[in-house]
Amino acid sequence: MSTIDIVIMAAGQGTRMKSQRPKVLHRLAGRPLLAYVLDGAAALGVRSVTIITGHGGAEVEAFCADWTRTGGATTPVQTVCQQPQLGTGHAVQQAAPLLPDDGVTLVLNGDVPLVRADTMRRLIDLCADRQIALLTVDTGEDAGAYGRIVRADDGERPVRAIVEARDATPAQRAITEWYSGVLAAPTRLLKKYLTLLTDDNAQREFYLTDVVRHAVAGGTLVQAMRIDDAVEVAGVNSPVQLAALEREVQRRHALRLMEGGVRLADPARFDLRGELDCGQDVEIDIGCVFEGRVSLGNGVRIGAHCVIVNARIEAKAVIHPFTHIDGGQNEVNVGAGALVGPFARLRPGARLGAEVHIGNFVEVKNSTLAAGAKANHLAYLGDATVGEHVNYGAGSITANYDGANKHRTVIEAGVHVGSNCVLVAPLTLGAGGTIGGGSTITRNTAAGALTVTRGRQISIANWRRPEKKKTGDPEV
Repeated sequence: MSTIDIVIMAAGQGTRMKSQRPKVLHRLAGRPLLAYVLDGAAALGVRSVTIITGHGGAEVEAFCADWTRTGGATTPVQTVCQQPQLGTGHAVQQAAPLLPDDGVTLVLNGDVPLVRADTMRRLIDLCADRQIALLTVDTGEDAGAYGRIVRADDGERPVRAIVEARDATPAQRAITEWYSGVLAAPTRLLKKYLTLLTDDNAQREFYLTDVVRHAVAGGTLVQAMRIDDAVEVAGVNSPVQLAALEREVQRRHALRLMEGGVRLADPARFDLRGELDCGQDVEIDIGCVFEGRVSLGNGVRIGAHCVIVNARIEAKAVIHPFTHIDGGQNEVNVGAGALVGPFARLRPGARLGAEVHIGNFVEVKNSTLAAGAKANHLAYLGDATVGEHVNYGAGSITANYDGANKHRTVIEAGVHVGSNCVLVAPLTLGAGGTIGGGSTITRNTAAGALTVTRGRQISIANWRRPEKKKTGDPEV
């Protein structure tokens, strides 16, 4: 393969998005559109990437810097600003001085996220460092606003021109093969033809597509690589188009999972916004969202309307409906056979052993629960180490924050914590001990001991509650 330099056009304002956010930073399946394009470029092992910015340029540049830093990319990424914005040809003209003459330039669009690396490789091979190669689509249907591919009179082979829809004749608008916006060209030739562009058209813009007309006139062969998957080159210009592409992406995710044996209750009500790895006999109910990296072991069942982010869930665990699991930067682990939910919340650093039970309205953060431990109702465990077969009562909490620092609570194996207890960290409850309901524990307890801290119960006979003053009563 020739030495490749990539140009990504990302300067458009995207007025139809009706948003202050740059169009290329709107999200598809949880990630900015531009991230997909950058990932594809990185997969090719290219020499450089040049991003043409314009509207929201500072935000786009900040995103690119973050992508380079967090993604571990080794490909140099540089930006150039198109200002004013005078068309696609004018955009690539801004990048031309940064492109070495000895390679092939691949032009991509920041709002066309799903072009596969293999497709780009084949297009570059077709370019062969001597001709211009276009990526085109022909679905046999009306090409809408896309530029039409006008071929030579002998039918198939060389491309003679790309005619923008606004400038096309009725006969040209009837052409169903259209230009995707992706091209590969020898850089030395691309630069040459860029200098010949004019704005003599309906839009008064410098069209990149006019490079084809000048190349043909200059004796350079222009070839088209035609694909039939319009989704691969679908662009995003409006919230409606973004939503339609989202559904298609999710449909493909769902189909892939089901072909691998996953049981989805309804593929149309499933959302994957990251990576999901599933074992055998996994069942996922409706309305579930998966983000980041999630792994589901054999026989895992996920109830309806769960959100699971950065988590590993082991074999035969059951996540009941409306549970929220978010590992953040510190993956949540759910052990084999564990039961979680409904309406439970597992936060970063939660690690549940085998057969652990976390019930409704229980929150766990930065805590480890050993095998068989249970917190079944309305409780909080933060910064805690919980031993095997602990029973943690309803309404109990670890008071782990003193206003400045977090402290740890250790609950040793076999402890029974009654309802409505407050465990003030730092604290250790000795193995096999019992904490009486309603107790506030501030000191370590001995193994096997019953510990109770309550005020003495007092009853006042015939006591009357305060009453609201009635209208017209005199002031006291």
